[in-house]
Amino acid sequence: MRHLVVLLLMVLIASCGQRDNFVLDLAGEWQFQMDSADRGMDESWYAGELGERMVLPGSLMEAGIGHEITLETQWTGSIYDSSWFFNPHTEPYRQPGNLMFPFWLTPDVYYVGAAWYQKEVEVPNNWDERRIILHLERPHWESQVWVNGSHAGMQNSLSVPHEFDLTGLLKPGSNTISVRVDNRVKDINPGPDSHSITDHTQGNWNGIVGEMKLIARPHVYVKNVQVYPDVETGRVKLLSDMVNETGEVFSGEIEVHIELFNVDVKAKAQKMRFPVSVEKGDQTIELVVNMGDDVQLWDEFHPALYKLSVDLHGDKGVSDVFETQFGFRSFEADGTRFKINGRPVYLRGTVECAAHPLTGYAPMDKAYWRSLYQKAMTYGVNHFRFHSWNPPRAAFEAADELGIYLQPEGPFWTNHGTAVGDGLPVDQYIKDECDRLLETYGNHPSFVMFAYGNEPAGRHQIAFLNEMVEYWMEKDDRRLYTHAAIGGSWPLAPSNEFIIRAESRGLPWDSRPESMFDYSEKIAPYEVPYVAHEMGQYCVFPDFEEIPKYTGVYKAKNFEMFKAELERKNMGDQARDFFMASGTFQAICYKNEIEASLRTPGNGGTQLLALNDFPGQGTALVGVTDVFWDEKDYISSTEFSRFFAPTVPLARFPKFVFTNDEVLSVAAEVAHFGQNPLKDMVPEWKVFNQNGEMLANDKLPQSDIGFGNGSLGNISLPLDFVKEAGQFKLELSFGTHTNDWDFWVYPADLPETDVTDILVTDTLDEAAIALLEKGGKVLLLGAGKVEKGKDVVQYFRPVFWNTSWFQMRPPHTLGILTKPDHPALAEFPTEFHSNLQWWELLHNQQVMNLDNFPKDFKAIVQPIDTWYVNRKLGLIFEAKVGEGRLLVCSADLDSDLDKRIVARQMRHSLLNYMQTDAFDPAFAVSAEIVTEIFTEGDYDLYDVHTAGSPMDLIP
Repeated sequence: MRHLVVLLLMVLIASCGQRDNFVLDLAGEWQFQMDSADRGMDESWYAGELGERMVLPGSLMEAGIGHEITLETQWTGSIYDSSWFFNPHTEPYRQPGNLMFPFWLTPDVYYVGAAWYQKEVEVPNNWDERRIILHLERPHWESQVWVNGSHAGMQNSLSVPHEFDLTGLLKPGSNTISVRVDNRVKDINPGPDSHSITDHTQGNWNGIVGEMKLIARPHVYVKNVQVYPDVETGRVKLLSDMVNETGEVFSGEIEVHIELFNVDVKAKAQKMRFPVSVEKGDQTIELVVNMGDDVQLWDEFHPALYKLSVDLHGDKGVSDVFETQFGFRSFEADGTRFKINGRPVYLRGTVECAAHPLTGYAPMDKAYWRSLYQKAMTYGVNHFRFHSWNPPRAAFEAADELGIYLQPEGPFWTNHGTAVGDGLPVDQYIKDECDRLLETYGNHPSFVMFAYGNEPAGRHQIAFLNEMVEYWMEKDDRRLYTHAAIGGSWPLAPSNEFIIRAESRGLPWDSRPESMFDYSEKIAPYEVPYVAHEMGQYCVFPDFEEIPKYTGVYKAKNFEMFKAELERKNMGDQARDFFMASGTFQAICYKNEIEASLRTPGNGGTQLLALNDFPGQGTALVGVTDVFWDEKDYISSTEFSRFFAPTVPLARFPKFVFTNDEVLSVAAEVAHFGQNPLKDMVPEWKVFNQNGEMLANDKLPQSDIGFGNGSLGNISLPLDFVKEAGQFKLELSFGTHTNDWDFWVYPADLPETDVTDILVTDTLDEAAIALLEKGGKVLLLGAGKVEKGKDVVQYFRPVFWNTSWFQMRPPHTLGILTKPDHPALAEFPTEFHSNLQWWELLHNQQVMNLDNFPKDFKAIVQPIDTWYVNRKLGLIFEAKVGEGRLLVCSADLDSDLDKRIVARQMRHSLLNYMQTDAFDPAFAVSAEIVTEIFTEGDYDLYDVHTAGSPMDLIP
């Protein structure tokens, strides 16, 4: 037996060695030359010798090759706010040699045009009678190849490897292979903002990355095998694309070998032989393999994979092999739900935008993608949408192994200077590219959804793309198709098998926050699964501690500029506080929006934009991780996954602010999309105070929890135990699943504050100033009267995407930074950041511009401005004026206080503070600097619409 094992191993090693003998790795040093003047074709550079050297695979940027970044650099990507090029305050950042470009990350060098790569290759003598293929995994993006001066063809895919048939051009011995790569956008324009090419994300790089090799194959070979597993029958249908170039009929056999891997389950490998006859030319042979009764299904909880080997053997010793991997799974639409293998699934997705700053392109190794996915999975993610680009094979393989549901896309955002369906060259390219993509990656079980790309333009877009959807459905039924990922105003293709659209997102915080709402009305008109398009987009202030992490081809010059501007505005010492306060508020927004999506019966899922930061389009800091997928300090993956997981306890609060004569009444619910139903669950709720002390708890009725949305019962708690204003937490749990929510309780009746020695006024007039000069106390309530600062629009939500991309569209602020221990807030419980109880005082409330106040002056409650402008803002501040003491608030603390209990509580807290010795402001200011806030004037307003910055920077 031992001798038999040794013999088999020797045969296996010999077989592998034989296959390796027919592959030449081309990685290493190549000759190289830039072709800035585009002379190479006319001067036949492919027939000469190139003068420089670089290492491939790689890009010019990685090699430090390219032109210096200047104000005249012609980028690939739209710029909507061109004021950086003209505004006086950005002049320091436009200096040659150290431009701080704010709209995206900046490479050290940049090159768009043709570049030539050349290598001497020694071809073995035993390749003479074989077909020879040049395989370049990912050139960017148009490639042409010459062998010994003879042209071998052109490829221009942005999604799949470029392969060239060099048979007859290569000879045994020494050969010269020349490759011309051109990354210019020419007749075929997929959209300058498409993440496949744009400088907003991976950049429009030039080079070749991934595998580079010559492959020698027999003249009868297996070109491709498409695998169609059937979950119900346990059978596998193989469609083998065979090619016979010999000029005569080939007779032999196909040996199929299928083996389970990636799960801890033992299963017998399947091996079958089929006689085969291959006619001259191309033909497809259908084979069926019965896998038996113990088929292992693939999903997020059990990513069972199978290795497939299709070996072709001929009676004349000809042999070829095709290898791939697949999984048994069905992914289908059942009404408005997705189902994986017949079980409901909710897509907890993020959008992957091709931002990989260290390399400048998507890395091609599986270990990288496994690490990226695993980081996302700790946050609860089970789904990735690749926005207007398609990742490399390694990303599919890693997703297969980890059970991630993928939606790759064609490399198209046919908008901003291009269109689809209007007869432009891109129309045919869309058809060809999507065909290539579906064939190359179609066997991967993770590939469950597909769209042409993002938000198209074009008068005939729906007619064209609907025809594409119907074509894809007929061609390959292994996944679901939609025409495009779109915002709420885009039309829908009638044949879509699912919808990605922006209606089922957003927080209705123009009204008082509550968690009764969901998106049922938004998805009600549709009969197929609805996935929220690009949910979130809530910004956080930049984390300048991130700057040293940019050690690769891209540098965070945008962050450097924002940091310098903050320091110029005398707030550099607050950068970390702004980051943490705005980030915590961002996380609160994400939690409330995600839970609304989970509360929606029949909802298909959500795609966050995004879990990680987006480095372009004006710098969109929307992630709870940085662009490297590293955790940010204000929320951990463990905390985030409490509300973004297969099973999430939910609660419908009618409001989050109560008085102590009310009863807390909350409907407890669950969204469950785990591996199995949950039996005999006993939900428990607890209420804690701000110190973490449990004040009340109870159990809800025992129940079984099935898939989808379900009710757990009602939580009821009289609030008369609350004697003074406080913040509380409701926690709901069952099994290992826990979630929690903050709520606030204020006294229903407040004692009158003695204000006989306090002037409460809405105007700092001569009488008020005179009182201050004599040592008096003034509470200035200036709501609605602010002039210096009225250009800053504050809503109860952070900046959306960023103020540059949308030309200062409001809101302009990122929440507030407060001093929770300040005695002015002693009777107004708060943390250092915005939370739901602040809605009354922040939404559509004015802020004050304090730029002219003393350098170190800080407000008690400080709205955080967009990082593009960095105004020193205040909502509540105090100061000494003359011999007196002044407290100023620009939020409404006057109107409807019987209904606006938060405003009433804040007013009470401020007045009580003013009656204490603690009311002793640290800074003295003049009355004039305060009155300026409420006086019309020609202030330094930030305006993106300068006379010198029209919308002419859009390509």
